[in-house]
Amino acid sequence: MSATKNPVLITGGAGFIGSNLADRLASDGHDVLIYDALRRPGVERNLRWLQARHPSRISAVTADLRDEQALADAAKDAKAVFHLAAQVAVTTSMVDPIDDFEVNIRGTLSLLEAVRRHGRRTPVIFASTNKVYGDLADVALELVDDAYAPADPAMRAHGVSEARPLDFHTPYGCSKGAADQYVLDYARSFDLPTAVLRMSCIYGPRQMGTEDQGWVAHFLIRALNGEPITIYGDGRQVRDVLFAADAVQAYVSAWERIEQVKGRAFNLGGGAANAISLRQLIAHIEHLMGRKVEVGFGDWRAGDQRYYVSDTRAARDALGLAEPTDWKRGVALLADWLRVEKGGVPAPVPSPTVEAA
Repeated sequence: MSATKNPVLITGGAGFIGSNLADRLASDGHDVLIYDALRRPGVERNLRWLQARHPSRISAVTADLRDEQALADAAKDAKAVFHLAAQVAVTTSMVDPIDDFEVNIRGTLSLLEAVRRHGRRTPVIFASTNKVYGDLADVALELVDDAYAPADPAMRAHGVSEARPLDFHTPYGCSKGAADQYVLDYARSFDLPTAVLRMSCIYGPRQMGTEDQGWVAHFLIRALNGEPITIYGDGRQVRDVLFAADAVQAYVSAWERIEQVKGRAFNLGGGAANAISLRQLIAHIEHLMGRKVEVGFGDWRAGDQRYYVSDTRAARDALGLAEPTDWKRGVALLADWLRVEKGGVPAPVPSPTVEAA
């Protein structure tokens, strides 16, 4: 436990987004308390990296979200809470929905209650997901340049907005969606300063991508290792991708502007300018590597959206966000970072302002 009074608490702080956020906050002069069960492969390495970079700023508690006492102890002195810890895979939720419920809903509610009980109106920023909008099966799509695109011109230009009705699919969608709504309601019912960021696909350094989560890094890791990539579906499904540093800025801005954005949910992603199909990503990886990548195809997975692109206008306006990193430059930066990591050399986090090779 941190001996520092009033640290920033990051649940899931040793994970991909959490470690990038912790690094940013510690670099900005904040003391950070990381709360993480350290179960995901690679997260212990992230934590060691953080503690080596910021020995006086980073402290950690190894505990599960379901440990209510440990969670309450971690939250009681926090000056802000970024809630990123979760069960993150749709596939895992289909195998064990009860565990998914306990982590994502009960864990979030326990955290909100811990914050509410100490009575200091501590800001809580929650990492939600685009899965709260369901599979978007009612959205009419067309094939454009080997990628799905909405037939509706406004949605094609801007993406899916926060006005889209919620439609939870799969146990994961239900648990994250319910947690999303609890966080928003605590602003309404208890005047807790909370905000929700419904994330699309975030990618960047410190991401240990798998088939279930972090597909941009997963594709790159497989390609760098000379291994085949499996696409579930036809590869024409489209997502908007956002570089990690840009996502971190959105979280920091939400904290800085919490009284103005209290009780609001924002779609967070790369937007229409950074919307790509899986096939387009693989083509760019092949360009970066100068060789073909072996690709196989599997069946569509439950709840998979053929198209999801965030309408980022509300987030950019309310949070004062700059233009996001161009996806081709960001993917090149991630590839460079992964190459260094693969070589066993401690890898610095690249800046998105650095030109890609």
